[in-house]
Amino acid sequence: MRRSLAPQPWENWARTVACEPAHRAYPVTLEEVQAEVLRCAEEGERLRVIGRGHSFTPLCHSDENQMSLDRFTGIDGVDMAQRRVWVRAGTRLHRLGEMLADRGLALDLFSDSKQQTLAGAISTGTHGTGRTVGSLSTLVTGLRMVLADGSVRTFTADDGEVFDAVRLSLGALGVITHVELACRDSYRLEVRRQRTVLDTVLAQLDDLRREHRHLSLYWYPFTRHVQLITRNETTAPATRVPTQRFVQDVLTDNVMGWGLSRMTRSVPAMAERSSRLATRGLRDHHWVAEAHNAFAAPRWVRYVESEYAVPVANLGLVLRQMQRLIEALQFRVHLPVTIRFAPADPLWLSPAHGRDVAYIAIHMAHGMPYADYFAAMGDLFDRHGGRPHWGKLHDKTARELRKLYPRFNDFLALRQQLDPRGVLLNRYLSGLLDVRER
Repeated sequence: MRRSLAPQPWENWARTVACEPAHRAYPVTLEEVQAEVLRCAEEGERLRVIGRGHSFTPLCHSDENQMSLDRFTGIDGVDMAQRRVWVRAGTRLHRLGEMLADRGLALDLFSDSKQQTLAGAISTGTHGTGRTVGSLSTLVTGLRMVLADGSVRTFTADDGEVFDAVRLSLGALGVITHVELACRDSYRLEVRRQRTVLDTVLAQLDDLRREHRHLSLYWYPFTRHVQLITRNETTAPATRVPTQRFVQDVLTDNVMGWGLSRMTRSVPAMAERSSRLATRGLRDHHWVAEAHNAFAAPRWVRYVESEYAVPVANLGLVLRQMQRLIEALQFRVHLPVTIRFAPADPLWLSPAHGRDVAYIAIHMAHGMPYADYFAAMGDLFDRHGGRPHWGKLHDKTARELRKLYPRFNDFLALRQQLDPRGVLLNRYLSGLLDVRER
């Protein structure tokens, strides 16, 4: 096993978290994962597992020990009869989609991020948008973990309610090494992008959610404009990527987006104009793609993000109140507000636990002040029962989380049972999960 022998700087993608852990391990076998967990436990130190750094919160911060599973990747087993696969935890999502496609399989849902690791994605509740499937964690049918005492345990639905805790656990219950996923035969999606207006979308929202397999909305602050994106299953053959998609994904969202972000940082008063300029690149177009290629888009413009899940019935009111707040307080924001949807699920720490939700994500360009904007929107989401995304910026404490998540105390008890010494925590998680710092 390769291990760094001197402190190595680490930062997340958004550059909101940085640290210099004393050790970083790169195991290639299950036994090496066990050995590293045992070493940390025996030396009275803490260990955090890092993925690709796509969480905006300090979930992976450590001045002691980090573990990367970048060398622990690939598919370990396939059950074609049951349409299930066992995947190593460090596998990146874009490679997973490709490997499944090579076997004639696909997931019911894919994330719009290509670079996340599988374990990182399910541990933070990474989601897409779907009528019947919300987060990747809900597709998990089995998990293998190295617990804080070095033992290996496999969790399945046979473990009862505990399985609903381990499928989304913030890396606080054990080091996930293998994940079993429910799959289906490969399929294609027709992707349609449409430029419309917010009032029209809100008036038709119930019908849109019912009619489309995957529905996403991008609303541009200071404007009425919304880009409506739908993805529906089709038997039509895959088509060439249309020129309009290249223009938007590469030129408008990234090249133009980079320029507008730099301009807004230099002249904050240009935020409203920048938002309006960005909508000029929106065009109606459609194409057909294999499912694993139908979601992700390149991300070159760095930003910070906060996201909350609100009851879907409250979405219209929340968006209208957001619109009034942004305009009244003149927040210097030009990046779009993203809205996605998820059905209720039983996972203890899922923002969609027990209710259908609309995920509302707000963004601010890297280098721009965002604290006041995020605080004002967070207060608004609080008034509507919003639950924060674990990987996105928020200010919630254990006291508040207890009120938002009916099974939160049960999760804390399970964590105490599996890791009583807090080997798998850091200071941020200790505060979040109401564990006294030693």
